[in-house]
Amino acid sequence: MNTRALSVPVFQILVSLSDRQLHGYAILRDIKRRTEGEVSLTASTLYSAVNRLLDSGWIRESDERPAPELDDERRRYFAITDEGLQALRQELWRLEWMIGTVRDKSIRPMSPKDA
Repeated sequence: MNTRALSVPVFQILVSLSDRQLHGYAILRDIKRRTEGEVSLTASTLYSAVNRLLDSGWIRESDERPAPELDDERRRYFAITDEGLQALRQELWRLEWMIGTVRDKSIRPMSPKDA
């Protein structure tokens, strides 16, 4: 088992791209919406992670534009690769496995808001 965890930004970016290609700002909005504001990346954090993901081959820049006539040509669109999807699926397995190791304990999750 690969136990190396993905960082929160990398994990969230891969999740955002798992079902469609998006440009940077749309990735930021998707993450914020899905996490109900618990994860809110800065543009700097996003593009630093995007560059690492591009270098690793887990995402690629897309030449296709969903609606070119309605789009800003300066936007860069990104899509997940097969390798990126595999890394995301491995991370999901790792997280589920970790949670499974504590199911028989009396530990209950606590929201950071409750701390």
